[in-house]
Amino acid sequence: MTEPVVTEEVRLLEGPNLYFTRPAVKVMLSMPGYLEAPTTSVKAVADALGMRARVGEPGSVQRRAFLGRVAQQSIRTIARAAGTSRVGVRVRAGAAPEDVVVAAVWRRRGRAWVLGESLAGFLTDVLAGGEPAALATAIANEMMSARAGSRPSAITPKVPVASITGTNGKTTTTRLLAHMCMTAGKTTAWSSTDGVVVMGQMVEPGDYSGPAGARGVLETPDLEIGVLETARGGLLLKGMGVTHNDVSVVTNVSADHLGLQGIDTLDQLAEVKAIVTTVTKPDGWTVLNGEDPRVWAMHGRSSGRPWAFALDPTTPALRAAVDAGGRGITVSDGDITVLEPGGATVKIAPLTDVPATLSGLSVHNIANVLAATAAGLGLGLPRAAVQEALRTFNPDDRLNPGRMNIYSLPVSGGTASVILDLAHNEAGLAALLDVARGLAAPGGRVFLALGTAGDRTDDILAALGQIAGQRADHVVIAHKEHYLRGRTLAEFEAHFGAGLALAGVGEAPSHPTELAALVSLAEHAADGDVIAIMTHEQRTAAVEWLAGQGATPDGAADIRRKVVRAQGKHERENAFDALAVLSGEAQVTEATALRAEMPGDARAAYELAGALDAAGREAEAVPLYEGALAGGLPEPHRHRARIQLASSLRNLDRHAEAIALLDTLATERPESAAVAAFRALARLDAGQPDAVVADLIDALLARATDDDANLYRAALTRYADALRARAPQGTSASSS
Repeated sequence: MTEPVVTEEVRLLEGPNLYFTRPAVKVMLSMPGYLEAPTTSVKAVADALGMRARVGEPGSVQRRAFLGRVAQQSIRTIARAAGTSRVGVRVRAGAAPEDVVVAAVWRRRGRAWVLGESLAGFLTDVLAGGEPAALATAIANEMMSARAGSRPSAITPKVPVASITGTNGKTTTTRLLAHMCMTAGKTTAWSSTDGVVVMGQMVEPGDYSGPAGARGVLETPDLEIGVLETARGGLLLKGMGVTHNDVSVVTNVSADHLGLQGIDTLDQLAEVKAIVTTVTKPDGWTVLNGEDPRVWAMHGRSSGRPWAFALDPTTPALRAAVDAGGRGITVSDGDITVLEPGGATVKIAPLTDVPATLSGLSVHNIANVLAATAAGLGLGLPRAAVQEALRTFNPDDRLNPGRMNIYSLPVSGGTASVILDLAHNEAGLAALLDVARGLAAPGGRVFLALGTAGDRTDDILAALGQIAGQRADHVVIAHKEHYLRGRTLAEFEAHFGAGLALAGVGEAPSHPTELAALVSLAEHAADGDVIAIMTHEQRTAAVEWLAGQGATPDGAADIRRKVVRAQGKHERENAFDALAVLSGEAQVTEATALRAEMPGDARAAYELAGALDAAGREAEAVPLYEGALAGGLPEPHRHRARIQLASSLRNLDRHAEAIALLDTLATERPESAAVAAFRALARLDAGQPDAVVADLIDALLARATDDDANLYRAALTRYADALRARAPQGTSASSS
């Protein structure tokens, strides 16, 4: 027979938590007996406990509400018997109708544990007709005779502390803020999912994003500033590791880890993340994502001054923060800019000078940079130190391992890019693919090794598959044996496969490890392609393999070159733009000088060829065009170079070569009117007038939409075919 009340869990929260800004004992109860008991029985319990409450009918919504109230009243009854007249108690509904979570403030471990373990028995006995006062006295005596036990372990910091949380970006923001503190000359320690780090040296590896990490940081000798990554798990299971902070940061809230520990919705997850803001000192700063409504709403419960960050300078939260006596930080005209009361603005640094933004390509890292900058200034760091830290924090394996680390890998025909990133949810994967697409050369492909941990819902796994299928050109599944967390490999493949199917992608190959997936994808990569790996357990192995293949980590300049190339531009684009306003020998002279500065650059060769061509020096232009094409000139200039080369060959009476090249171009780009026109000129000079007229008729009809074209299309097509039929043998060709 099911017990009327069952204890599902008793947990001592050591620091600020979801229920209080002080330590609390949390008891999860299942109360089927109370939910379904006759109304008279439950009314008798309410009367015995002195409650003025409507108990409702069995199973009703009103009865569900009563479950929380009776659990709360029972805690207070036991506390009074133990001599405590006032005790903080809060309740929350659980996932099932009979579930209740009740939390009460505690000061001594042993007594709190007895209270938590005794609550279900008290409720059961009262429902059976027991006298509440006598039952409460018995529990109170047990509490008082039990060993009092230690006090909560949360530390009251003696140095400035920043607490950083959010779904994505926590670790990067933590590392960047710590880098700012060290750049300012402060003895700094920080904790994260990687471990406890003191002045850049790992002293305790492992996931220390909870209270143990806070203790490891704050026990550092001669510490001046502590930076604490504060994750959802630690907040729920132990509470915060510190009693207060000077700066709190919330980066964002998105779907991740839902369905765990009673957190089923984004609103509930936001409540958990908000814990760090509730203990920010009144003279401290609460740094919040102003573009995330759930995050910005947290300023209402925080005593700290608001500091909103947003990429869009028109975001209302920026002005609201400033109007409330706080600050805002955004990007204005390409500069990181602080907004102050009275309309004042302070320029911090251009985005192009901040390597962590990947030349402005990584939108989520721009947000992390804004958050870290606000936190650094909020901690009182000198502006010059913050600016220097922004310039020197490279997104590499040394300063930010596992977060958008980019490598150049030699492959057949050139170089592919490899991105190693701890993307583990929908937002993280979207950000990874944003960067991958932004690095891919024109015509380059994006390969993705898809994988995550098993503690995600079925819907999230399917959503990851759908995002992958929609945005990557080729997807493989990379299994993570140590992150299955109760799932089987077949489950991963089924749920990922369902999402991929929604994106129109068939079966995706699977690999047993991340490294195996990387090796497989590298075998198929070509110049300009990007391989994105969602890496969790084999990042170090992947880095070692890449090094063994001759891959090199990209610095800020390398990434910028790739971004510029992906945009079809050149790092000297401004200089090439300046050539366009010149003409004649002046243009040739300037183009010659640029080519001398970049002797092996295909774009420089192309621009000089174009200048010579325009000056009537086709014989000199032709070998430069050919050299630029052989040197890997990228699109769109590659297509233009082939057209211009064909035109120069025609002008040099090399008609057969010109026609052969233009025939190829006409097949590749049948929509190009310019190709059709140049091809007609070359054929005319080669003595093929009938074929020229036929091809031009076809080209006109292919583009015409007027009534006459539609009326006479069949007749004109016959005439064009007749012209081609009477052309000299071997001179006709397919139409444009």
